[in-house]
This record gives sequence, structure tokens and C-alpha cells, in this order.
Amino acid sequence: MTIQFNELTLRPELMQAVAALGFVEPTPIQAALIPVMLTGVDVIGQAQTGTGKTAAFALPILNNLETGQRHVQALVLCPTRELALQVADAISEFGKIQAVRVLAVYGGQPYGPQISRLNRGVDVVVGTPGRMIDLLDRNALNISHVKTVVLDEADEMLSMGFVEDIETILAQTPADRQTALFSATLPAPIRKLASHYMNHPQSIMIQREQVTLEGTEQRYYLVNQGDKLAALTRLFEIEPISSALIFVRTRIGTGELANELTRRGFPAEALNGDLSQEARERTLNRFRQNQVKVLVATDVAARGLDIDDISHVFNYDLPDDPEIYIHRIGRTGRAGKTGIAISMVTPREKRLLRQIEILIRQPLTKTALPTEDEINLHRETELLNEVRVWLTRARCNTAWDRSPG
Repeated sequence: MTIQFNELTLRPELMQAVAALGFVEPTPIQAALIPVMLTGVDVIGQAQTGTGKTAAFALPILNNLETGQRHVQALVLCPTRELALQVADAISEFGKIQAVRVLAVYGGQPYGPQISRLNRGVDVVVGTPGRMIDLLDRNALNISHVKTVVLDEADEMLSMGFVEDIETILAQTPADRQTALFSATLPAPIRKLASHYMNHPQSIMIQREQVTLEGTEQRYYLVNQGDKLAALTRLFEIEPISSALIFVRTRIGTGELANELTRRGFPAEALNGDLSQEARERTLNRFRQNQVKVLVATDVAARGLDIDDISHVFNYDLPDDPEIYIHRIGRTGRAGKTGIAISMVTPREKRLLRQIEILIRQPLTKTALPTEDEINLHRETELLNEVRVWLTRARCNTAWDRSPG
């Protein structure tokens, strides 16, 4: 028997945020995990990425937060900068009505802004173990009052050599904290970590949802990060797009890309957590009625988007989780129709691309971007076709005018 989000006894502000983001029915891991985490017990969630586990731990964390506190109340450890940003953005979306203060910390960025944010007060810190250790060493991050610690993609952190850092971080948190560990697999070192740092954890295992990709053409373009917009513009010139959904990593990115596409002659609208429920519905209705052909969205904001006639899905930012890729491109090629899924892949994302190909058990087709000559030829062909249509209409109208009666 399926349950609804309104049966999970979440606080009203969270229910309002969940409804605004289009969530109605929780995924299996959310339905299983949220009631357990709300009680404060430790949990081990064995689930593939893309099953909705971020919301599964984010909503209980936000439900149990105390507003107006100066100390960090929740800590989420992630293996990569990209995943940390994605998780932080999702928690911000869910906690927007509560005005929850979320900070993503990761290497490769200056310490100053992160330390300044921490000094002003942060409720939830999401980050990579290495940068968290650095901030702890600088006495910039105090985790002695943390109520909940989440280890996201623990097996990936293990493979990247973060186990010692994780142990160092856990040692500085209260002994009575709640710990939630998520891992697609549970190798011996992960089980050892759980036995040392978790208190009688409840185990929840969720099987991967099967999503068919038949009827969807999948290809990718290898581009540098700074060339993505130019590459996307070229593709928009030549692709037979009737409606397109473009995925980017952050909600700020949705607005920026939608504006840039519009300036280049391809009207687009952003779909993100900054929209009110009323504005979101207006945007989606315009998209359904083909008044708007291009939506730029985050994964969280696109949740609940159920439209059968999307011709193209673009991964402007490749997702960190291969499962999320499947759910993204599952929005095209539906209802017996064909669809096209296009991914913009940077050189540093080749590892993510390989993980996706392993998961879907087929390679994505590497394709060259259209040249200027090809674009010009396409424009000329389109113009000739339009002229032929108008000439045909003109002849038909003339024949109609000359008909007797």
C-alpha cells in the first residue's frame, strides 16, 4: 500500500516546501527511511543513487532542526564537490520556508568565504571530508553540538581513501548523535565503520527501480566547461526540438542559462525552488501547452514533472549519480514515442560517463558538434522549406478565390 507525503507527520513548513516542489508520493526509500530517521535512531540505507535518498535524510534533518541556534546541527559528508553542491542545494530547496542556513564546503575554493559563513551561523554543513578536516584544524568549524551526521555514498568515500578523515570527523561529534550511512554496496570496511561508530543501526535496503530507455537516442559531446553554452546554442540551431528539458546542477544556474538562451533567440524559462507553487504551475502549463518549448531545471525542481511529449533532454551538467541520469532521460521517449538525450561532457567528467555507460549497459554515442557550414546549410534548407510552404498556401488560396460559386 502506497503512502502520501502528508502521512509522514512532517512539520507544516516542510509539507509546504514538499508540495511546492511537486512531491506527492514518496519513493520507496523515502517512505521507509523518513519515519525511522524522525525517531532519531541510527540507520544504514543500502540504495543505489537516484532512488530519492537525499530527500530521505534531508527531510528528517530539517524536521528536527531547532531554529535560531548558533551551532552546526547537522553534518553531511559526500565524496565529491559536485555531490556536496547537489545535496546542499536540495536541502536549501526543502528548507527554504524555514530559512535554513546551509553551507557547502569543499576543496579548490578559498577558505575566507566559507569561514565567514560559519562565523555568522550555519545550521547544516555539507562537504567533502578533506575540506571539513581543514576547517576543523583551523578551528573554523565546530561540530561538538551536531545532532545528525550523514555519510552519503560511503562506499565511494571508501574507494577515495577518506575513511581516516571520516573517523577523525566522527570522533569530534557527540557520542549520542544520530548517524545515517548510505551506500550502494556494503563491503567489509563499511561494515566495520558502522560497527564502531553507529548504535544498533536499523538497516533499510531498497532495490533499484527499473527504467526502460528503449526508444531514446543517447549521445554526448565532449566540450570544455567554458564552451558549453556555445555548444548548446549550436545544437539548438540544428536539432528538431519540439520541446526540451535541460538539466543543470544549481538553481542559480537555471536562471542564468534560461536568460542566455533567450538572449540568443531560443526562449527558455527556469524551473527551480525559487518559484512559488502558483508560478511553478503557470510555467508547467505553458510548457504543456507548447507556449514555452524549453525548460531549464534542477533535478529537485523537475520532480513530479509528468509530460509525455518532450522531444529532447539535455544534460547541460552531467549528474554525479548514474541513476539520476536514467531518471532524467526517462522523461523523453515516452508513450511509445522516440526521444533524444544529449549530454555535455567535460574532460574531467569522463569517469562519470563511464559509470553511466556501465549502469545502462550500453555506450553513449560520441558525436561531433555541428560546424558553421552545417548550421548555415541547415538554415538555408529550413528557409527554402518555409518558402515552399508559403508558395503552396498562396497557390491554394488563389485557386480557392477563382473557384465558381
